[in-house]
Amino acid sequence: MHRLYEFLRRHPTGVDSFWAVLLLGLCALTMTDSGMVSPLHRVGMVGVSLLMCTVLALRRRMPEKMLILAIAVGLAQLVFGIEANIYDVPMLVIVYTVASGTRRWASRVALGGGLAAPVLYLWRWPDNSSDSLTHDLLGLAFAAFPFLLSWVLGDRMRTRRAYWDQLEERATRLEKEREQQAKMAVTAERARIARELHDVVAHNVSVMVVQADGAAYVLDSSPEQAKQALETISGTGRQALAEMRRLLGVLRTEDGSAPAGEYVPQPDVEQIEELVEQVRGAGLPVDYRVEGSARPLPSGVELTAYRIVQEALTNTRKHGGPDAGASVRLTYFDDGLGLLVEDDGRGAQHELYESGGVDGMGHGLIGMRERVGMVGGTLDAGPRPGGGFRISVLLPAKPGR
Repeated sequence: MHRLYEFLRRHPTGVDSFWAVLLLGLCALTMTDSGMVSPLHRVGMVGVSLLMCTVLALRRRMPEKMLILAIAVGLAQLVFGIEANIYDVPMLVIVYTVASGTRRWASRVALGGGLAAPVLYLWRWPDNSSDSLTHDLLGLAFAAFPFLLSWVLGDRMRTRRAYWDQLEERATRLEKEREQQAKMAVTAERARIARELHDVVAHNVSVMVVQADGAAYVLDSSPEQAKQALETISGTGRQALAEMRRLLGVLRTEDGSAPAGEYVPQPDVEQIEELVEQVRGAGLPVDYRVEGSARPLPSGVELTAYRIVQEALTNTRKHGGPDAGASVRLTYFDDGLGLLVEDDGRGAQHELYESGGVDGMGHGLIGMRERVGMVGGTLDAGPRPGGGFRISVLLPAKPGR
């Protein structure tokens, strides 16, 4: 049954042609029974039947033209005195078809013609059996009702079709928006993971490289210092693995949240002191100070502060040169947290920080700016007067958009 329905939907003109042929056969039977008419009148009936069957067959392919043809045939019936018969049924069908279409002028013409047809018919063939005005009005209303009903059903179908088209368009638009939002979410998550991986790898690996170089340099002359360097490398590697395991654990969890206590928590402001001690152990002198009254901050703000200090000290080790020193200042304000990281080294090349990064790939400062922007803070980075590099950050107490 479903296949039959789909076949009929794909061939609307064929279906209408079938009904037109059936109507033509009924018209032939009607004209065979009417033996009291003249040959000329019979020819007129045949012509009206053929034209009305054409209207029925082509009503969906060219509805406006078939409406005009039906009006012309109706006027010809009035002129030549061909009374209404079964061949006039396509007039109701074309009124319905035009009313269900999108051409509003054609729908209005169909309604006007349908209401005018009974009036013209009673004027051309008046009912002399009764002189009552009420009887004439009732007959007129009875004759006009099928045309009005056809128009109302067609207009209802047009409204329903427009409603379904609007629903389909809205569903398509929502599907596209949902796909775009999913792509944006995937892109944002990739950027976040890339920033986390960059911070973890760049910091810890640079510490390990520095310690490994130092251990190789003093391996023969000072085995104890080489042993301490190897212990630092081991600890730094374990820390890097722990943070990598935390990131991978979040990715593997289907709902995006890892079970409590299974993975390493996100770094916060309190761990900045441990980070500074680690950097000092790697051979970079760092002056660390905290000003103001410390208080809890949103986790996103604390993670941003930690990662910025981590990235800034990593850049100092990579680009500061020999005998470089750094300073880290944390200042608690009433409405946020201030960070100032400076070094007195030679700094990065000018074109690197102008292009947005100082890690050789353009990701250092870009990652910092993205992190600060996500919590609604501000960042100022550039060469320091007298040499070196300065990073100044102001983070709000409540993360912004």
